[in-house]
Amino acid sequence: MTASAPLVEVTRGLSVESRHTGAVAIADVTGKLVFSLGDAERLTFPRSGVKALQGLPLVESGAAARFGLTEAELALACASHGGEPEHVATAAGALARLGLTADALECGAHWPMNDAAARALAASGAGPTTLHNNCSGKHAGFLCLACAMEVEPAGYIDAEHPVQREVTAALEAMTGTRLAEAPRGVDGCGIPTFAMPLAAVATAFARFGAGHGLGEHRAAAARTLREAAWSAPFQIGGSGRFDTEAMQLGAGRVFVKMGAEGVHVGAIPELGYGVAIKIDDGATRAAEAVMAAVLIRLLAPEGDFGEWLAGRVRRPLRNWAGVEVGEVRATELLAG
Repeated sequence: MTASAPLVEVTRGLSVESRHTGAVAIADVTGKLVFSLGDAERLTFPRSGVKALQGLPLVESGAAARFGLTEAELALACASHGGEPEHVATAAGALARLGLTADALECGAHWPMNDAAARALAASGAGPTTLHNNCSGKHAGFLCLACAMEVEPAGYIDAEHPVQREVTAALEAMTGTRLAEAPRGVDGCGIPTFAMPLAAVATAFARFGAGHGLGEHRAAAARTLREAAWSAPFQIGGSGRFDTEAMQLGAGRVFVKMGAEGVHVGAIPELGYGVAIKIDDGATRAAEAVMAAVLIRLLAPEGDFGEWLAGRVRRPLRNWAGVEVGEVRATELLAG
């Protein structure tokens, strides 16, 4: 087993004040590692990073087409959104197609992740609903699948519910991991989550991006979800979010998705590569810097996309007066 690698440094002045360690796995569609740092086989809960894989049954079953889900609604099914008004409206619209309301969602309620949206909601005197949950789009997709399968929607988050059995089967096939034998927990939104090798997650996203070895229907479903995200990237995250901006500027070239606790995953269709990142201390700021460095390493992008990525590999730290006091930067281990 390889120890965790120092992936990100945080400086103050000219000194390194802290470091984020973790692991990176980049794999091709056959599962071969083409680059890694740290322990690429470490068991990792990918959390929300795998929402697009969890969305495959929604599309390949025909459920999305049957209920006429839009590209925005499909993108939201893959999202960890900020709870901004557009996200809430999109989730409500998907439920309305099923004849359901927010009461059917079993993800729980939390304040919008987007600060401005949370402040506006509080100022209105209202409180958060399940529609504001960053997973509401994914859960609307689960309900759509349940309705298409003509099974009882209630309890769709339970491991033995037909919806979760379909989702788990898709995850198992994409990652090549026997999930019945994998460590299992409960995700923040209530559904089962499984710990799997980081390299297996990278392989799954290589296949998701290239469609290699998936069969006609699954490959088409993966393409549909990628194109929905590129068509409606705001739905994936929202204002100022890494995944949204990366897919606005890199549409057609990259599919990226954050997960809780320092997870970030991505697909690079033109190379047939998948990326999986895990930061030991769960820091999102570190995972984003690493993903930006990986995308530069793999794609050497130019223009606006390249400039934006360079600004995410090294991000300034400012104090409350707006004075730059340091930076968050990916280490030289990630340089091409």
